[in-house]
Amino acid sequence: MHESRNIRARFRSREGRRFIPLTAAALSLAFLSVALGVSSAAQKTSTGNSRPNLILLLADDMGYRDPSCFGGKAVRTPNLDALAAQGVRLTRFYAASAVCTPSRAAILTGRYPLRFDIRRHFPDDESHLPRNAVTLPELLKKAGYVTGHVGKWHLGGLHLAHILDRAHSIPGPRQHGFDHYLSQIEEQPLRGEMARERMLYRYGGHCLIRDEKYLGPADPYYDMNLTDIIATETIRLIQECYRLGKPFYLNVCWSVPHTPYYQAPEPYWTRTAAPGISKDQHYFRSMVAHMDARIGDILATLDRLGIRENTFIFFASDNGGAWEADIGPYKGGKTDLHEGGIRVPAIASWPGRIPAGVVSDGFGQHVDLLPTFCEAAGVELPASLPLDGLSLLAQLTRGAPPPKRGTVFWQMDLYRRLQRHYPKPKPYATEIARRGRWKLLARDGRPVELIDLEADPLEDHNLLDEHPEIVRQLAAELREFLTAPRDRSGFATVRR
Repeated sequence: MHESRNIRARFRSREGRRFIPLTAAALSLAFLSVALGVSSAAQKTSTGNSRPNLILLLADDMGYRDPSCFGGKAVRTPNLDALAAQGVRLTRFYAASAVCTPSRAAILTGRYPLRFDIRRHFPDDESHLPRNAVTLPELLKKAGYVTGHVGKWHLGGLHLAHILDRAHSIPGPRQHGFDHYLSQIEEQPLRGEMARERMLYRYGGHCLIRDEKYLGPADPYYDMNLTDIIATETIRLIQECYRLGKPFYLNVCWSVPHTPYYQAPEPYWTRTAAPGISKDQHYFRSMVAHMDARIGDILATLDRLGIRENTFIFFASDNGGAWEADIGPYKGGKTDLHEGGIRVPAIASWPGRIPAGVVSDGFGQHVDLLPTFCEAAGVELPASLPLDGLSLLAQLTRGAPPPKRGTVFWQMDLYRRLQRHYPKPKPYATEIARRGRWKLLARDGRPVELIDLEADPLEDHNLLDEHPEIVRQLAAELREFLTAPRDRSGFATVRR
């Protein structure tokens, strides 16, 4: 607690008088009605909506085999298992990057992170998703959806100075189409200090921002666990949108099971105890169990309101597993472009539209979420909008073959350290060009490894010298990809 007081004091010294604490009660139904232009006469129950509600549940650093429905043995995830039983479990779904920020940019824009030159995680500086990027919440908002972001953002614009002077600063969640957001302040040294002292979750409510306002000690969330805050706020938004009779899109971004590992509250700590495991392994398992339970509370809310059948839910991780995560038999892990770093668990559920109990091995990637959600919502994409993703809706709802696509690309800066308990596999790679079964890994455009994923999903055999024509074709496509124009406006220095 002594460390917590010190951090709170340092935070308050920067807070300034222009921040006004906002209680949960202050964001009432009346406020939402005015903010969204909905009169009381126009309100109706959400069960009357023909358009589905949309929820993205995004875990952080979860390994491919962490959920028990994907074969995980370390921790039971009964609510994710139930979600998979009600829908489709996607066994070949990929993150857009092996680290956080690029994946989040791809999810919101339907475009490769390359298009914005986002090749690594943002270090809490002035880097940001460009203001002119067309995002999923913007498209849905124009179609009448209430849009909300809850949890981790990591796309820039959530420093105190940004929020206090938004007109002259860089964009945050609201400027990218979210009517409402609740997130932690994302700046140094605050975030780094809380992570090093393993207080990011237990005292996560001490540095919360909701809709450009700091939530102070009087707010009910202030002393809550961060995982509980994210779930509670998500449930509150679902209930408010239900009362408004408005379809909603919620971007629910958990911070777990990302480090700093910590002891989740009971009963999850006791439930995940096991002989022979390290303390960090126990921490990790308790955090996953806690998140799974709160996902169950969100699902129960949808059931109680009678809107579960009209809600399309997609669950995934932002990248492959780190440290204590279970990446299954795959090679690599977080920060690495082998399968362990980019192959992630994914579940799609929409009762009545997506058949139950299906396992799909069709390819999908983060960039596909924008067109998939938009098609589900009946939102026509602008003809001028360049997308790299393709809608998976027919594949999910009708069992249609995966959409035909050409070569798929990844690019990220070189991280020499693998966030696992073993060295990063060599040869190091910074790019992928994948077409069907063939996966070409390259470093700065130079081919270093060719894998036949159908014959060798564990990436044990480098076929670079055995298929020179395939290497030549993929390398040429990769060079074209790497020289494509990039919007670097998100890296401009902003005068505060």
